[in-house]
Amino acid sequence: MTKHFLHYLTDVMTHQWNDAALTDYGENHEYTFGGLATEMLRLHILFEQLGIKRGDKIALAGRNCANWAVAYLAITAYEGVVVSILQDFTAEDINHLLDHSDSDLLFVGPYVWKELQHQTLPKRLKAAISLENWHVLYEGEGLTVTGDKLWETVDKAFQAKYPYPLQPVDIHFAADENALSLINYTSGSTGSPKGVMLNGRSISNNIEVGMKILPVDPGQRLVSMLPLAHMFGQVCELLYPLCAGTHIYFLTKSPTPSILLKALKEVQPYLVVTVPLVIEKIYKTKLDPTLSKWAIRTFWHVPGIGDLLKSRVKSGLRSAFGGKLRYFICGGAAMNPVVEKCLMDIHFPLSIGYGMTECGPLIGGNPPKYFKARTGGVPVMNMDVKIDNPNEAGIGEILVKGENVMLGYYKNEEATKAAFTEDGWLRTGDLGRLDRKKNIYIKGRCKTMFLGASGQNIYPEEIEDKLNNQEAVSESLIVEREGKLVALVFPDETLTKRMTPEEILQIMKANLQKLNSLIPSYSKVSNIEVQEQPFEKTPKKSIKRFLYK
Repeated sequence: MTKHFLHYLTDVMTHQWNDAALTDYGENHEYTFGGLATEMLRLHILFEQLGIKRGDKIALAGRNCANWAVAYLAITAYEGVVVSILQDFTAEDINHLLDHSDSDLLFVGPYVWKELQHQTLPKRLKAAISLENWHVLYEGEGLTVTGDKLWETVDKAFQAKYPYPLQPVDIHFAADENALSLINYTSGSTGSPKGVMLNGRSISNNIEVGMKILPVDPGQRLVSMLPLAHMFGQVCELLYPLCAGTHIYFLTKSPTPSILLKALKEVQPYLVVTVPLVIEKIYKTKLDPTLSKWAIRTFWHVPGIGDLLKSRVKSGLRSAFGGKLRYFICGGAAMNPVVEKCLMDIHFPLSIGYGMTECGPLIGGNPPKYFKARTGGVPVMNMDVKIDNPNEAGIGEILVKGENVMLGYYKNEEATKAAFTEDGWLRTGDLGRLDRKKNIYIKGRCKTMFLGASGQNIYPEEIEDKLNNQEAVSESLIVEREGKLVALVFPDETLTKRMTPEEILQIMKANLQKLNSLIPSYSKVSNIEVQEQPFEKTPKKSIKRFLYK
């Protein structure tokens, strides 16, 4: 039986009361585990003062920060429902989601509030609270205590309830694993956002999977760089590490390469969780120039000398991530096979997981030592995976069932019904196959698969993998036009900034010829079109395919 994650958190607070838990990197703002517990209970009194009841919806919209985590945990421990909204949405969209989710309260970051404050907020919203400093930014109708007096009332009530310094024995968090705990709004890469409903069991099982696959010692450190409003960052960079006693540093600003590398060097994390795009950029700028040298290529697979070269490359890469790295976890998209092979060659602690928001997010995973290249791991604990209506190659839609699967989409029965088979399996929308050991191979999205002239299945992601390895290609997208495949390419600016458009086109013509020599005749690409701007992406760095035709 899954242990509720709030029970894990209570245990950690008890044993690490005075240890650092949450820090805003580069800022003078930090919570110990005891301070986290204290602030959570203080927010509980705020909820009471505002008339918030158990089961009410409380929204979170803002950049990663310690207060985002505090608010999230306080809502959950109050038996409220967290409504997590990506700050990248427009103010109009966020306002619409506040209304759609029936949110009674909003915790909001300054970046979001700058635009949102000009919207006509939903009438049921009681207040908007700043994630920066807990100040009241907006007061709805019917509040009996407002302005500065609200926090004065909260502090008086807190002191009356806890007239002595708070101790671990005072911590008693309610935890119903069957109750709705989270509504997660995410854009995905194929259309309008939906409110994914997850209960305590789903979130808790995800956390237990993390603890099992990536064991952690209390007091180790981690840099949170992925959006916490997205399930990948929420579970893998906040909930699982924190419940295991990790000290989490939040990048409160956009993680530019310089800021990120500086933070990694100073924090020295045991774990890095990221999307393939990050490591692929590091590979192209840091590793590829070295690995492309004649001497390195010649001796790379020679016993002895090759082992020494690989060891030095691994050491340098590990040092770039702080020097104490034990696990390097990627998810959200397929990794470039050349990059993946290099990391496997040097025995880098890599593992690529498979998941989706509707599973909170984990479906497949493996510890690095058991990870098999080109897979998304094996089904995680308490999850089953099967292939629906497989073709001769064993490829079909991936279906899943188990503890992690969502309750459905909030106030959207039609979409919920469409997401499940009649016998209760969740349709992932992904095409894939399983090998004998249950390793999951992802072949592409059902909606992106093209049907060849003779009925062959064409998976654009497989073509893109090969094209992305060609000269001067940063990223690519395969689209279908009038029965022909066309490649849209955004060139590598580090290589092409000194080239003329004509020179770039000549390279792309050569790339097209080479690409077509690597793929079956039925999936040949007719043309390459150079894009002047990078492709638009979701917060998890997947290309928004639906925008390109």
